[in-house]
Amino acid sequence: MNALRNLSARLLVTSRFCLLTLLLLSGSTLYGQAVSNDKFKQEDKFRQLDEVLPTPNGFRNASGAPGEKYWQQQADYEIDVELDDKLQKIIGSEKITYTNNSPDTLSYLWLQLDTNILSFDSDAHLTGTDSPLGKVGYKSMQQLMAKETFDGSMKVTAVLDAEGNKLPYQIIKTMMRIDLPRPLKTGESTQFSVDWSYLINDSESRPARTGYEYFKDDKNFLYEIAHWYPRMAAYTDNTGWQHKQFLGRGEFTLEFGDFLTRITVPDDHVVASSGVLQNPEEVLTETQRTRLTEAKTAKKPMFIITPEEAKANEKSKPKGKKTWVFKADNVRDFAFASSRKFIWDAQGHQLEGKTEPIMAMSYYPNEGEPLWSRYSTHAIIHTLNVFSKYTFPYPYPVAISVNGPVGGMEYPMICFNGPRPEKDGTYSKRTKYGLISVIIHEVGHNYFPMIVNSDERQWTWMDEGITTFLQFLTEQEWEDEYPSRRGEPRDMVDYMKSGYQVPIMTNSESILQFGNNAYGKPATALNVLRETVLGRELFDYAFKEYSRRWMFKRPTPADFFRTMEDASGVDLDWFWRGWFYTTDHTDMAIENVRQYQLETGDPYVDKVRRKKRRDEEPESLSEMRNKKLPKRTEKFPELKDFYNEYDELDVTDADRKKFESHLKELDADEKKLLETQNYFYLVDLKNHGGLVMPVILKLTFDDDSSRMLRIPAEIWRYNNQSVSKLILTEKPLKSLTLDPHRETADTQLSNNEFPRTIGKSFFQLEKSKKSKNEMQKQRQAEEAEKKKDDKKPAEKKEE
Repeated sequence: MNALRNLSARLLVTSRFCLLTLLLLSGSTLYGQAVSNDKFKQEDKFRQLDEVLPTPNGFRNASGAPGEKYWQQQADYEIDVELDDKLQKIIGSEKITYTNNSPDTLSYLWLQLDTNILSFDSDAHLTGTDSPLGKVGYKSMQQLMAKETFDGSMKVTAVLDAEGNKLPYQIIKTMMRIDLPRPLKTGESTQFSVDWSYLINDSESRPARTGYEYFKDDKNFLYEIAHWYPRMAAYTDNTGWQHKQFLGRGEFTLEFGDFLTRITVPDDHVVASSGVLQNPEEVLTETQRTRLTEAKTAKKPMFIITPEEAKANEKSKPKGKKTWVFKADNVRDFAFASSRKFIWDAQGHQLEGKTEPIMAMSYYPNEGEPLWSRYSTHAIIHTLNVFSKYTFPYPYPVAISVNGPVGGMEYPMICFNGPRPEKDGTYSKRTKYGLISVIIHEVGHNYFPMIVNSDERQWTWMDEGITTFLQFLTEQEWEDEYPSRRGEPRDMVDYMKSGYQVPIMTNSESILQFGNNAYGKPATALNVLRETVLGRELFDYAFKEYSRRWMFKRPTPADFFRTMEDASGVDLDWFWRGWFYTTDHTDMAIENVRQYQLETGDPYVDKVRRKKRRDEEPESLSEMRNKKLPKRTEKFPELKDFYNEYDELDVTDADRKKFESHLKELDADEKKLLETQNYFYLVDLKNHGGLVMPVILKLTFDDDSSRMLRIPAEIWRYNNQSVSKLILTEKPLKSLTLDPHRETADTQLSNNEFPRTIGKSFFQLEKSKKSKNEMQKQRQAEEAEKKKDDKKPAEKKEE
């Protein structure tokens, strides 16, 4: 008996081990087993995401809202920094107060040293890939060489505890670990300081998200300073420490905190910064302070520093230094800009629900005029209005746009934007709308991710894609026919059908076609979700709910997906699965349309109609030619009988009696059905692209009237490759058009019409040109040089 029990126990252990091995090999878990589908060989496009999304818990609940046990860390900073305008250098010292609100005890802390991306041994530099060298521009060559000669890494000179004792630390490229003298328990705070310095990069030769611009004409610098201080890495319930190396694309994952920052610059510099200026009496002139007060209630942007004053300031020489003090509360980061070249304009904007006006301000050199004074501050205010309408009222007291060397980058309350006019003050349409759009986008980032604090190091789309979507909505409220680059489904078609792409749910550093994947496709997806799947009312309600749930908190993709479903009341797992987890594209087709009409049963109607249809059939070629052939029955008429005269579609007395008998068996409602005059159309639809989407059909009738038919995506739930839909109409159809307004990003329009239409295009005639041979080119160059010499004034002969 014992032997039997031991054998049973061994078999049980073995069977459990085999089951566990099978589950691991199949990539499934006990609660999310992989589904085997060997019979009906189709992927289930409507399968729920339960086994994909993380299991809800006390920190994040199943509705997508923060749970009752939700927590996040707090990091407060007091920073003293000096900008060395002669050496282009940052020298800083900071005191960090870190509060552990997590349920975990921490024995060490991680900080980000993002400027180390500009060191020689950074992973970004070492792992960068390149194409074969052919023709290389001078600017590209300059940037290539600067990677090997410029060291922008942060030099940490001291890490001390609150008592001034040295703390052990380890720098691992763009990350730094500080070992605590004693573990930091739940609810406890620790304070430590870091001293550091680094050389600021020249944005022309070593471009980054920060840097300086040198103006050769007036020999001045303009600095846009970001990623400039050691920043606390995020510690979260879903990742622990987020200390993935900074490779350039996956931006930042940071903690909220309060900042008190003292920025020392040459005394003729003007500083724009995150936060609110604390000492205007010490750094601004009386005139500037007066203008700033007037700007709070101004109807239009007004100059705090005029173009003429900025031009005069360019020629000044500093007599000493000034320290600008800024305070920023409940922000995840801090950035500033400094130059003696700045023009400064501002306007107070009273946002609904706010007691104090928000100061919308722009800083730019004369090189940005007249474009910047006309559009920048207006674009800031417009962004605050529209973004606040769809999310939550802008909570900060300041919103700033700065023109400098960084093309477009965002930080709390301040952003850097690049477009400028030509030297003569003219500008192209592309430059004008490029400026407005980049300001909308970068100011909009205050909402995502500066307030709705997603993990940019992991999921770029959660800030870039969502902001691009809201940018599209904001652009459309700027003016009619605004030339938006992203948002409309038709603008994403070429990318959607391309082979060189990965799903949206791909880590930021592994994305192919970064702009299309992280910006364009998610923005398009949200626009499709808003316009086509949910409708504006449901979408806007759910999106606002997500935005407000996660203000000043840290959402994950699952929180977004779940909240949108929770607040809209619509199952959207099929949508997230298709748009975010696959590279399927939309290509639906009308394969065939068949018309049916109900027969009345009355032989005088049905047979006559069938006979007419038969007689209208075209003769075949053989039938036409065979008419001339001699027939045997013409030679021998006796060969003809009853069937030579019989027509099966002629109405007989037997037909009539049968119909009368049938009518007697029907009640009044059944007789009424026989009178139905509707047309029945069976439409065969094919899904060639794999992405299941709603079916939108335009029905055009013989009288040229039309109507729209919208069928939810669930039509594909039983068969996601081909379905047939029966459509009833009172009038005969002339044609059917699938997705007539191009709202699903359908990649192949030629199969969206039934009957098919002839595709139209144009071509051009071009006269061939014969190129010059090398001898002709050389002769042409010699003649040009001779003409040049002939134009030179003759030298005076010496007397």
